[in-house]
Amino acid sequence: MQGREDAQRGYLDVEALAGELLAPGSVFAFLAKNRGRLFPDSMMEDLFPSRRGRPSVPAPVIGSVLVLQALQGLSDRETAEALTFDLRWKAACGYGLTDTAFHPSTLTYWRRRLAASKNPHRIMEAIAEVIAETGVLQGKRRRAVDSTVLDDAVARQDTITQLIAAVRRFGRDVPGGQEMVATHARGYDYTRTGKPDIAWDDQDAKDGLISALVTDALALLAAVDPETLEGKPADAYALLALVAGQDVEPAEDSDGTDGRWRIARKVAPDRMISTVDPDTRHAHKTQSRQQDGFKAHIVIEPDTGLITAGELTKASGPENSDGAVGARLIGRIPRSPAPAWMSWPIRPMVPGRCSPLSPAPAIPR
Repeated sequence: MQGREDAQRGYLDVEALAGELLAPGSVFAFLAKNRGRLFPDSMMEDLFPSRRGRPSVPAPVIGSVLVLQALQGLSDRETAEALTFDLRWKAACGYGLTDTAFHPSTLTYWRRRLAASKNPHRIMEAIAEVIAETGVLQGKRRRAVDSTVLDDAVARQDTITQLIAAVRRFGRDVPGGQEMVATHARGYDYTRTGKPDIAWDDQDAKDGLISALVTDALALLAAVDPETLEGKPADAYALLALVAGQDVEPAEDSDGTDGRWRIARKVAPDRMISTVDPDTRHAHKTQSRQQDGFKAHIVIEPDTGLITAGELTKASGPENSDGAVGARLIGRIPRSPAPAWMSWPIRPMVPGRCSPLSPAPAIPR
C-alpha cells in the first residue's frame, strides 16, 4: 500500500523549528522546500498496485533519503542513523525532532521495486526537472565530474566455470537447446554439479578439459543460425560465443582445427568475469586495489551538492573512462535560463550614459 505524507506539521517538526539554519542553496534546503514537488505521492503509486497491507514510507521521504544517501555515499545503516540523529536530514525529509528512522532494509526494498519498474530513473529525472524549473543553479557555472567503482555481489568465475555455465544457459534458453547439447556437446556431462573431477595440478588434464569445452561450445554455435534468434535465446547464444573466445587460444603448434585449445596467455581488455552478471568488469582504482563491478559517474554543482547528471557504465573500456563519460554528461546538464541582459539589443554607446550591452536610454533631441 502506498504511504502518504501528513501535510499537518507536528509540534516538533525540525523544518518549522530550525529551518532557517539550513544553508541557503544547500541540498538540504532544496529538499526541504521542494520534496513535495520532486517526489509527489503519485510518483510512486505504480510500485504499490495493491491497496492492502501496511503503508509504505511516503514518496517525498524515501525520495529525499535516497538522494542524500547517494550524495554522501552512506550505507543503508548509516543512512538510517543520519535520518535519526542529523537535524539537517530531518528538516530535508520532514521529520520531527523525536522521530526515528525506518529499518535500513527498507532502502533495499525500495531500490528493488524501483529497479524492476518501467522507469527506474524517475528520481534523477525529477531532480533535473525541478532544477531547470526553479533556476536554483542560475549563475552557478562550476561543475565537478567524478566517478567511483560500485562493487558487484557476483563471484568472479574462471574460464572453465564460465564455459560450463554458458553451455547450460544455451540449453535452457535456446529453442531445442537441450537436444542440441545432448547431440553436439559430448565432451563433458553438463548435468553434473560441482567442479569437474580432474587432476587440477596436471596441466595436460586442464588443457584436455578446456579443449573439450571449447569444442562443444563451437559445435553448439555452429548448429544454430543466430539470425533466427531474439530475446533470451539471442542473449544465450551471444554469451556462449563471448565466453568461448575471450579466454582461450589454440594450443601450441595448433590452429584450433584439430580441437586442441588452452587458456590464453593474456587477459582480454574487456573481459567478462561472470555469466551471472555479464556486464560486470574488473576495475583498478589503484595498483593495489582491484574491484569487480560497475562505475558510477556524476556531475555535481560543488556549492549546493546537487547532482545534475549521472550514468552507470561498465568498469572498464575506453568508452567508459572518466574523460569519455564526463564529456557525454556535460552535454546533458540542465541549463539555467539565460540572464536577461543576454537578450538586450546592442546599441551604440553614448559616453557616460550606458554600456554597449545595456538598454540605451532615450537621448533628448
